[in-house]
Amino acid sequence: MPNLPRHHGWSIERLVPLLAGTFVLISVMLAATFSQWWLIFTGFVGANLLFYSAVGWCPATLLLRRAGVATTSASCPTPRR
Repeated sequence: MPNLPRHHGWSIERLVPLLAGTFVLISVMLAATFSQWWLIFTGFVGANLLFYSAVGWCPATLLLRRAGVATTSASCPTPRR
């Protein structure tokens, strides 16, 4: 698999789905272990992902910007043939 795009650091574009996936998995495990009410948290994460894709920001992006995380990663170079 030569010429695949390389990882160019963590940006908000990459961290938002990573955080969302992590929170969904944690809330599903908590729902299976303790109470079905933890699935409300899963719905909240899904709503924030929809909001992020429609508007371009969500509460997580505001926190990540304050923490100094870059908004976008460096552009990926085109693979050479």
